[in-house]
Amino acid sequence: MARLLRLGGAGVNLLRVAVTVRPRGWCAGYIRRSRRHGGRRHQGEIMAIPKHPDDITAEWLRDHLGWDVTHVEVHEIGAGIGVSSAVYRARLTGTDVPASVVVKLTAIDPAAAFTSTVLKMYRREAVFFNDLANHMPVRVPAGHYGEVSDDGAEFVVVMEDLSGNRMLDQTQVMADADAERRIDTLAKWHANWWNSVDGMCDSGVAVALDDPIYPAMLPGLFDEGWAKLCSSAHCLPPDALQPVGPKYAAAIEGLLQTLSSGAVTLLHGDFRTDNMMFDADDNLILMDFQLTGVGSAAYDIAYFIGSCLDVDAAGERALYDRWIAGLIAAGVPEADLDDMWDKYRAAALFCLVYPVVASRGMDLEVPREQALVNVMMSRQARGAVDLDWMALLA
Repeated sequence: MARLLRLGGAGVNLLRVAVTVRPRGWCAGYIRRSRRHGGRRHQGEIMAIPKHPDDITAEWLRDHLGWDVTHVEVHEIGAGIGVSSAVYRARLTGTDVPASVVVKLTAIDPAAAFTSTVLKMYRREAVFFNDLANHMPVRVPAGHYGEVSDDGAEFVVVMEDLSGNRMLDQTQVMADADAERRIDTLAKWHANWWNSVDGMCDSGVAVALDDPIYPAMLPGLFDEGWAKLCSSAHCLPPDALQPVGPKYAAAIEGLLQTLSSGAVTLLHGDFRTDNMMFDADDNLILMDFQLTGVGSAAYDIAYFIGSCLDVDAAGERALYDRWIAGLIAAGVPEADLDDMWDKYRAAALFCLVYPVVASRGMDLEVPREQALVNVMMSRQARGAVDLDWMALLA
């Protein structure tokens, strides 16, 4: 659903955090950023959030980030890149400022903006960059500023521009080595936060999978997206998914309950190719934190394998086993993993929601968006057969 972001540009102040960091009191200093100004708090002052790229001015950057910016040029980052957000690159002129930054604003499409607001996606990302980014066990873009309105409908995030790094295209086949690096990084992320998520949902940085908002909103959103795809000339769901779609919405609440039981961790929530890049040393950099959640770790790996990889059943199980081994090596108790394969199957089915709901805010006449939906749906169809989704829906 939060598809959507590809960041880029020459990096400054690169964030490097030790894998051993596991802060349990990370949110103790949480401040409501809707009234925070350039690192200083002004009583009673509500910050202006840019609604349009023309609002990202040198004056705005000086006022909100404290940077000595004299000139700024703002350009959209590619058609088909942002769905849940509008994404821009701002090239800066000034003293001691980065050459460029990436700026995210509320989505242009009303359907995408509505979905992102009700699912608290903008709030999650703004809080992530203000409060959690420097506690990550993996590399993420440095966050310079985050702001969200009280109703969660308007937001802005200013972050490091990382365009010099290697990206892959989710519509293309991924090399085995790249897939394994992603799996290894995901295991580190999950192990770092294993049963250590106190305060995350209260702060706004994450939404638990058993939050009432999901069963309240997702069935209707899924049905709307499914109807749009079924009537599309370009993105008709594959045959293997045709019997799944009509039964899916009624199963959402039960799937979420399954994925909220037992050991939980911090979830990336949108762990897929378009939200990742590699640096010069082939270290993974993660992006897009609008769907961070709390729940079973099976959620992230099932989504990654099911939407990003062209694998058969044997290849899928090999990657799953590699992830399990990574968790154990990082200190996760083996007893916590006894039922993980069952949760993996449930998570794989649940993650069909992503391409379907995302399609509501996509222009399916745009070739890139057609390709992304079609490749994700075709990979999900493989899971529907190999993981016997109809048995889970019975």
